[in-house]
Amino acid sequence: MRKAKPKKRIILPDPKFGDVLVTKFVNNLMIKGKKNLAYQVFYEAMEIVGSKTGEDAVEVWKKALANVTPAVEVRSRRIGGATFQIPSEIRPGRKMSIGMKNLIRVARKRHEKSMGQKLANEIMAAYKEEGTAFKKKEDTHRMAEANKAFSHFRF
Repeated sequence: MRKAKPKKRIILPDPKFGDVLVTKFVNNLMIKGKKNLAYQVFYEAMEIVGSKTGEDAVEVWKKALANVTPAVEVRSRRIGGATFQIPSEIRPGRKMSIGMKNLIRVARKRHEKSMGQKLANEIMAAYKEEGTAFKKKEDTHRMAEANKAFSHFRF
């Protein structure tokens, strides 16, 4: 290769829970560089989740994130004149990123008062293996299963 690979940036753990995964989630949640606001929203959501479930909020959130994280995805590949949807495994970093982004995107579309409430309710729905983010993962898996016949075209 002509160019060197860029160095992986070190992500520091968040101040309250001391977890790097929380920081990554907050970075995805952040809009226009307002990290403090993103932390406030996330911590508000964690308080709501903790009070409603009675369990450790971070553990509930991690389980919810695991529930909405897809294992396979379909990629379009043009072969001859036809375009095939080819199922392929996702590398771990991308898996987690897709899971976080799906959870945040779905939470933003909910109809509650504040973003903290929206996020908390979507986390609890994902924890129970229901809700729109979990449905999106199921749809992705279903599509990959339906196109399993084209997996020999993998690149």
